Amino acid sequence: MSEVKARVELLAHTPEPLSLIYAAFRQCYHAGDVADMWPRLLAGDISREKQAAFVENIMASGHASPIEHVSFTFALSGVSRALTHQLVRHRIASYSQQSQRYVDASDMNYVMPPAIAANPKARERFLNFMDEVGSAYRDLKAMLEEDGRGSSSCEDARFVLPQAAASSIVVTMNCRTLLNFFEHRCCTRAQWEIRGVARTMLSLCREVLPEVFRHAGARCERLGYCPEGEKFTCGRYPLPERRS
Repeated sequence: MSEVKARVELLAHTPEPLSLIYAAFRQCYHAGDVADMWPRLLAGDISREKQAAFVENIMASGHASPIEHVSFTFALSGVSRALTHQLVRHRIASYSQQSQRYVDASDMNYVMPPAIAANPKARERFLNFMDEVGSAYRDLKAMLEEDGRGSSSCEDARFVLPQAAASSIVVTMNCRTLLNFFEHRCCTRAQWEIRGVARTMLSLCREVLPEVFRHAGARCERLGYCPEGEKFTCGRYPLPERRS
């Protein structure tokens, strides 16, 4: 058993993402068939600058549904079950997560919160508990195997595993879902672990498709004020009623 840190990898994204979004937007306002335009886009006859300007202008008007045609797939590892429980609440997405039912967790890795790591007494108690969990899991698994459960013993032994247990998950989101995800999870009010993962995902998205993700992030960064209200604001941006 050992402590692990989050790792975020971009596995794949829709090919020619800007051109595909441009074509989808153009179809909404174009009398012809964008299938006839597609070869020209791939050949570079319509510059990236022209495509970007068109896409950003239309998105600024509030029309965003065509960006759903482009998706990004990430592999997240070294993240806690606490994080993945938050992640899967973003429902317009696809997930494939490492199963605690089938994967033996006898040597479970774990994620330690920074606040606990910074407190010597809390850190010691946390590590002791991780050892206790590991011991209980292995004992229960062995007892169930003796009862003839075989490899299926993992599915019941897992009930003692904590939210700190490390996991791996593959997630695919379209651009519109990603923008919403970043609005909520890049906010300083988001839980520290998923906020860090979201910011890394955003950085990777910006490298591929800056035209869509240049202004993505916490809502306050786009709005110029904090929409969370006086009770929850972090103070980085003024509240609506305090704007000049």
